[in-house]
Parts: sequence; C-alpha cells; structure tokens
Amino acid sequence: MKYFYTLLIAILLPYFALGQSTNITSTINPASFNETDAITITFKVDESAFGVATSHALYLWAWSYDSANTLNDSPTNGAWNASSSTSKLTYVSSSGSIGTYTYTMNTVKSFYGNRALPLSKIGYLVKTLDGGKQSQDTVVNVGKFQFDLTAPKQGSTNIVAAGTVLNIIGTSTLPANYVVKADGTTIYTSTSSATALNYSYTVTQNALIEVIATNAADATAVVTKSFTVALSTAVQTAAIPSYMRQGITYDPTDATKVGLALYAPNKPYVHVIGSFNNWTVSSTFLMKRDTSNPDLYWLEVTGLTPQQIYTFQYRTADGIKVADPYSPLVLSPFDDPYITSAVYPNLPAYPAGQNFEVSIIQTAKPKYNWTVSNFAKPAKEKLMVYEMLVRDFTTERTWQSLIKKIDYLKELNINAVELMPVMEFDGNESWGYNTGFHYALDKAYGTPEKFKEFIDLCHQNGIAVILDIALNHATGRSPIERMWMVDPDGDGFGDPAANNPYFNQTAKHAYSVFNDFNHSSSATKYYVERVLEQWIKEYKVDGFRWDLTKGFTQNCSAGDNACTNRYQQDRVDILKAYADKQWSYDTNSYVIFEHLGLPIEERQWANYRIEEGKGVMMWDKETEPYNENTMGYGGLKSEFKNVDFEEHTFTERRALSYGESHDEERIMFKNLAYGNSTSGYNVKNLATALERQKAYAAVFLTVPGPKMIWQFAELGYDKSIFTCADDTVNSPDDSIPGDCKLDNKESAFGLAYDKQAARQSVYNTWAKILSLRLSNEVFDTKDFKVESGNLMPRIFITNTTTSADLKNVVVLANFTLTAQNIVPSFPKTGTWVNLMDNVPFDVTSQTAPITIEAGGFRIFGDAKAVLETTEVGQTTNSVSLMLTQNPVTNGTATIRYTNAKNGKVAIYDLAGALVKTIKISKDNGDETISVNGLQTGMYLLQLKSEKGVAVTKMIVK
Repeated sequence: MKYFYTLLIAILLPYFALGQSTNITSTINPASFNETDAITITFKVDESAFGVATSHALYLWAWSYDSANTLNDSPTNGAWNASSSTSKLTYVSSSGSIGTYTYTMNTVKSFYGNRALPLSKIGYLVKTLDGGKQSQDTVVNVGKFQFDLTAPKQGSTNIVAAGTVLNIIGTSTLPANYVVKADGTTIYTSTSSATALNYSYTVTQNALIEVIATNAADATAVVTKSFTVALSTAVQTAAIPSYMRQGITYDPTDATKVGLALYAPNKPYVHVIGSFNNWTVSSTFLMKRDTSNPDLYWLEVTGLTPQQIYTFQYRTADGIKVADPYSPLVLSPFDDPYITSAVYPNLPAYPAGQNFEVSIIQTAKPKYNWTVSNFAKPAKEKLMVYEMLVRDFTTERTWQSLIKKIDYLKELNINAVELMPVMEFDGNESWGYNTGFHYALDKAYGTPEKFKEFIDLCHQNGIAVILDIALNHATGRSPIERMWMVDPDGDGFGDPAANNPYFNQTAKHAYSVFNDFNHSSSATKYYVERVLEQWIKEYKVDGFRWDLTKGFTQNCSAGDNACTNRYQQDRVDILKAYADKQWSYDTNSYVIFEHLGLPIEERQWANYRIEEGKGVMMWDKETEPYNENTMGYGGLKSEFKNVDFEEHTFTERRALSYGESHDEERIMFKNLAYGNSTSGYNVKNLATALERQKAYAAVFLTVPGPKMIWQFAELGYDKSIFTCADDTVNSPDDSIPGDCKLDNKESAFGLAYDKQAARQSVYNTWAKILSLRLSNEVFDTKDFKVESGNLMPRIFITNTTTSADLKNVVVLANFTLTAQNIVPSFPKTGTWVNLMDNVPFDVTSQTAPITIEAGGFRIFGDAKAVLETTEVGQTTNSVSLMLTQNPVTNGTATIRYTNAKNGKVAIYDLAGALVKTIKISKDNGDETISVNGLQTGMYLLQLKSEKGVAVTKMIVK
C-alpha cells in the first residue's frame, strides 16, 4: 500500500524520502469483527522515535481490500504530507517514551467508504502529519470468523525428507469444520466441528497443502490457508550450454528447445513449472547448477512445438514463484483482464490457477522485417526532442494511433521523440515509472510488433526514438525483488531481505520510491546492462533518458537530502560505466541523465569521452524563467541564461534544455491563470497567451544545443498538470498524493486543439522555427550569446565556419505588456532578412531600435534561410501561405501561397471571430487582398484548399 502511494508522492518532482519506523504496536477491540461492527484500535507508540512527545500529533493512514481483492484508500486519509484532521489519533496517556493512542471507527464499512463489495481485509499505518515518519503496515482480515494456521506457517515452504511427519495445527475464532488438501486432493476431513485443528501429515511428495476452515454455523464463512512441502532434492551440477545466458535463450539450431537460466543465490534448488508440464513440480524440471557459477541455475526445455506459445515460472526452494526477470513479455493476472482486443489483439490467456506474472516462450517466432536497419541519428547538438506519454497523447492510447500521427510529428519538424517509460509497469494507467519488469514491453499500448512498426516509421521519417527508463528502483512485482523478500503477510509482497543481491533494504538516497537498487552490486550491474542491450538490439531504440540518476549512489540514506545532492564519486563512476556499456551496444546511442544537480558533478558526465563526440546530455530545467517571461513578469526569475551550456561549465552543447516536461506545470495554464495585465492587454486572454507561446518558442528553440518540448506545447495546451479525471483542478502548488498530477489528461486531439485556427497558428510557427533551426548551419555553433531578465531578451548567434551565406542570426522578443523599441545590436549593417517570412530588412544602423508589439518576436538573419524540404515518400502538408510584407502598412496585403486549388483565405481576429473571407483565384502564386476596414491589431490568416490547411499571421497598422 505505502509503495503505491510513494509513487504518487514522488514522481518525479519534488523528491522526498519517507522515514519508516517499527516502534509501534496495535491491538483491535474486538479482535475479530464484521464490516458492520464498530472497532477501536489502540496503538502503543515510541513517541521519541516519531518526534511527537510534546505535540502527540499522530495520524492514521488506511486502506482496504474488497472481496475482489481491489485496493481502495480510506476517504479520511487526506494527503500524504498533509493528513486530514479526521484521521488524527486520540491521545490517551504516556508512560516514559511510550504513548497510548486510539482510533475508533463507528462501523468499519462506513469508515472505508461504504464500498459496494464486502471488505476482505483492512490495512493501516501510523504517520506524522507530513509523512516524514511512519510505522510499518498492518493488515488484518475482516470477519468474526477467522482461522489462524500456526504450524506450519501460512505461506511457508517446508523442505523435508520423504516420510517426515508434519503436524498441521490451527485455531478458529468460532467452531469450524476442516478439510486438508494436497495439490487439490483431499487428504483429511474433520469428523466434528471444533475451534482447533491438529492433524499429522506424512510427506511423500512435493505439494501445495491447503487447509480450509468453514464456520460450522455459516457455510458461507470460509477461510483458506496454505503452505508448501518440498522433498529435499539432490541438484545436478553441469556446465551451462554455450548458447545460453541468464533469461530465456532460444537454441539457434533447434526450434523445439529453449534454454532457461536463473541467477538465484541462497536458493537450494529451483524448479521450472509451466504449461509444458501442467504447472507441476517434478524432478524432470529441476534446474541444474552451473559448474563455474553455483548460483546460476539452468535447464533446457525440450519437445516444444515451434511457434506455439507456452507460459512458465520459476519455483524456488522456499516456494516463491516468479516470472523470468529477462522475459521480453509477461502475462499479468492483475492487469491483463483490462486490456482489450482492440489494444492488443490475440493476447495470450493468463494460465488459470497461477499467481503473479508469468513468462512467455515461443520458439521460431517470426522476426519483424525492419525497413530501416541502420538509422542515422541526428547529432546531439541538433536534437529537438518531443517528450510524450502515449496514454495522454492520442485518444486511443495505442502504438497504432501514434503510427497514424506520424505526419503530425514530422510536419512539426522535431527529430526525436522521448517516450515516458513503456517497460512493464504495475497497472495499465500510469506514467510508467512504477516498473516491475524493465526487460519487458508493457502491453497497455499494444503489441511488440506495433511498437517496432512505430519505431521503424519514425526512423523512416528521420525521427529518433528515446526511451525514458527508471533503473533506480523496481516495484514489488519485480521477480528479483520477490525472490529475496521479507513477507510478513504471506501475500507475496514484501520489503527486500538482507540477502537480496539486487536491492538495498533501506534506500541509500533521499529520493527513493519502491525498492532501491544497489548499483554497486555485480548482480544489479548485469541486470541493467542486459536491459539496455534488450531495448537497443531488439527494438532499435536510439537512446535512454535515465530517470533520477541521483539515486545511483550507496553513500547516503533515505532522509539525507544534503548527502544525496552532494558530489558522490561512486555515482559518477557507476553512471560512467553504464554509459560505456550503452555505447558498446550502439556507439551513437543517446545517453541523457535526469540529475538536476550540481555542475561539478554533471560536468563529469557531460564532458565524458567528449573528444569522441560522446558526452552525456543532462536535463536542464528552464521552466520558471521561460514561464516568467510568458506571464510577463521580469526580474532575476525571468533570466534564462542557463540555457547556454557554458553556464553549466560543459565543454560541449550537452545541456538538454526544456521549458516544460512531464513533471512541470503547463506554461499556458499559468499564463491563463496568473498572467500579468495592463490597460488593454491581458496575458490571461487566450488569444494573447497563445501569441506569447510563439515568442517563447523563438527564444527557446533557436538557442544552439539540444532542446526538449513537452507534448502539445506547440498547440498551447492549457490543461493543468493537476487536472483531475473529473476535469476539476487541484491547487498547482500542492505536489502531493491526491493532487491528480498522475491522472489521465485529455488529448489535445480529443479537445480538437489541432483544428482551431489560433492554436494551429502556434503549431505552424513552432514548425517553422524548428525548420529554420534544423535546416541552417548557422545554428550549429558554440558562438552565441543569450541576454534575458528584462522581458526583452536578445539572442545573438554567429557561425563563421559555415559555407552558407547565413552566418548571423539575431533573435528579439518582447514579453512586456506594451510595444517596445528594442535595440537589435546587429553585428553589421546591410541587407538582413526577417527569417519568418523571408522579407528583406535594410539595416543602416546597428543600434536603431526596432518596434516589437507586446508578445511579439523577430528572427533576423544576414541572408535568407534554407527551409527543410520533404523527401520523396514522406508525407507532408503541401499547402503554404505567407505574407510577403509584415507589418502591413497600407490598405492591402500581398500573400504568397501554394496548392490553393478551390481555396479561400479566412481572416480571424485573435478572439477567434471570422472577420473576412477571400476566394483564391489560382493554385499557386501571389495575390493582393484588401484589409480596408480592419482595425489596427493582429489577425490570423487561414488558407483552406483541396490539399489541406495553412495558417499564418499578419499585423495591420
């Protein structure tokens, strides 16, 4: 439960840690109860450990499971770092450091929200108001009739010699009848009802023993407990075949055979169970030990039918059953029932009677036929990344729907997409950072073949594909966590055990979620390296954005932010080694770290192997300064000089700057909610805010070096990141669970933003700026200067090494609320060009001011720009429209257009009102149109023809 909420609390900013304490005991009165009963829970708390000896301020955090095993929160919880007052414990007294507290529920059912289905279990913990300290979880069964299996323990595995007699002992709260089954076969039935069971069982085989207690007075009240018996078995030692390694390996010469290998230290033996052996434990499927590595178990499964799908798990000596950590696809009993055939056609059925994820094997599976087998990646310095969450990008939320949107991405002129995590995550509705299987593709968006098709299509259109990957942690579903865990509830979930070779028992950094990987462990390093290899070689992805790289240290603790944020040499070395490994699989692979740390540490990676053209790109958050500009607030907060890589002390352009990411409030939302205003000009006006979104692009995308755009910024997406599923908006300052940050957000396509002229104009402007940026060598330079902080930023770009005529670019913008005369400081006089419309501009004085309207911008070059052309076979919108002079200084405007057959031009004011339409007389060419009668101001021109739509902007003076 607490893991589920830690994700809601901590993805991804702000990060914080939870301090867990076990200094608490609790008792419930009455000890057994129905959901309609009132109960009082009494807590004994070490007040010193919780720091509440004076305030006595402790709170209950509660959850429940219904009869369908669905997890639900208590409505009394409030937020993790701001508990509801209704969840406060009642202080009774103190004796020494131990305080007594109580909490009363009038009825259990009403306290937990009057759920439709009966409650099966309730859970709770005790915490401080802000969640800085918490107790362990407590989970209890609901129902006056309860049965406790005292020997052997519930969920235990008992490895014994054949002929061993086990005493099965249990007690019930009410008289009961008992049945004992071994692998489903009844071996004992009680002859009379009683509150105690004592049965002697002679072990003759490996078996799952189920003990079923039925209330003698109510046959519907049934409790089942179970344990496993296993015969001690001699494990054969043999060298692992040369074609095999950890995970699932297909024999290259025999399609009827597959090799399975599992790293399992401290496990006396391991069986393979699956659809090929009716899920039974047998000596035939007892895995062998490798001669050179006794912790590596392996087995060849033979007699398989080529292309037939089989499912399997590993069953360790202590009865834990897990899927293969290196399975490229897993089936889940938790998630698969909710995946439709429209999303994933012919999804294999989850095998009945099993628990947790299972792996799939299929020999001789047809290979995907790649169209592009050796994609030429865009240079790091020119990378224009489009970050997206598949779940919220299209209304269909599938790979197929992304495939259909390839033209939208191509015509925007980005050259890379960065996908939020698509590795197997818990649930089907997620940001993806709650990863359980890093090696497997999640099925929530479609099949592996469709994912490959999307990547292939991106590559055909010159777009690289980068995956966001969370390798600092894994959820409790991870097989490498579950094989070595402390499982007090016997439910298959727990915290890492002390002997877990992959995970720390307690986090070694301050921003941990779920289970914290120990990256000093050789087992973890091997796991990470295999994961990288899988996505690069199997899916041909072009790089990774490494989530939360501050977590890759062993030097700190969960509550020590200062340590986590300091320079850590082990972290520097570990991540350099991982970068080396990634480059060994693909020498040009993009390595991007989300570190958001000190330049002294980030510099170690940004400059690493830079002489080879490598170097790690570092996430560079510029949200606040850019948003201060768009809202119209000046001062130091509006200075975005850090968009210059040299401000980070990097040798090369390795600062991947962004104004928005998945984790930031949307710039347009803040414009509309908090924008500045003056008489006659208000940033909170939608049309005004959208125009300022264009100016933001001008001073962001033109700065040399890689850049990242969050999805739909190019359409002025204005739904808050804190928008809830019911379309309400929580306070954007409350970065807490329950703030709806992780809720589904409506797609801009679903909102028809791409059909609205004003928003389409933003898209077209961004597309043109991106085309300018990527098609002209002048921007591929380290010689540039960024001036900002006064709401009238200026950017000066020079490239004297290019052979092109365009060697200088000056970008000016006005984020104030009134027209401004801005001194351009051109580096030379002569004929310059307004690069947005290619209209010449004579510069007779380098310092003569240029008047720029509020929210406007200019991009000047000392020669005409080259615009990106579309290659044969690539789809693009061939309709174009531009003004040949801007601003318009008289009663007519001349427009230039292409593919305007049977078209017309519509003129809209910035409120979206249609003010005039003009029919076009020819397919291509120039045309003069009258603007007499239009008031002074700014307008949008939209051309619609048989070929499509084009939008541009004009200013009438």
